[in-house]
Amino acid sequence: MLKSYFKSENLLECGCDEAGRGCLAGPVVAAAVILKPDFINENLNDSKQLSEKQRNELRPIIEKNALAYSVFFVNNLEIDRINILNASFLAMENAVKALKITPQLLLIDGNRFRTSLSIEYCCFVKGDAKYQTIAAASILAKTYRDEYMEGIDKEYPEYKWRKNKGYPTIEHRTAIKNFGITKYHRKTFNLLATPSLFMDEM
Repeated sequence: MLKSYFKSENLLECGCDEAGRGCLAGPVVAAAVILKPDFINENLNDSKQLSEKQRNELRPIIEKNALAYSVFFVNNLEIDRINILNASFLAMENAVKALKITPQLLLIDGNRFRTSLSIEYCCFVKGDAKYQTIAAASILAKTYRDEYMEGIDKEYPEYKWRKNKGYPTIEHRTAIKNFGITKYHRKTFNLLATPSLFMDEM
């Protein structure tokens, strides 16, 4: 069972996470979630530990039981302009800004964060496997991004984005080699290298 809060149930704690950082194509997507203090769901977990079916089933439950949530996309052009780390920070910051309620504390998945927000934050390595709010954010970020990639798969079916979601699979890299790049590819990434460790994010 994941923890319901980090400091206090009386604080408005917001979980933040992103999806798509290691992809070769498409946006990086971040979500920010403030859950109801009494919300408990035994199935809630890091999105990478769940099946696609489980994530899709949890998404409406999270949205219904959130005091506030938002999702923000940073596209591949912006990723190429400012780099993926800064794009991830930007996506999380803008997801927080879009919330209808201002949180008092941000729980960030990862080991670092940079922001212009005047809100206290704490970073947690593998935080999506520790806190409900971060796990909820990871599920929203992942499902919204997957949905987007499935949509652009119709435009470029040869890259099999419906299946690989833009991650550096052998199949995806082979398609890049055979067909070249699209307007959705990240040109600053090593698109033809050996498939990277980021494949485990799928």
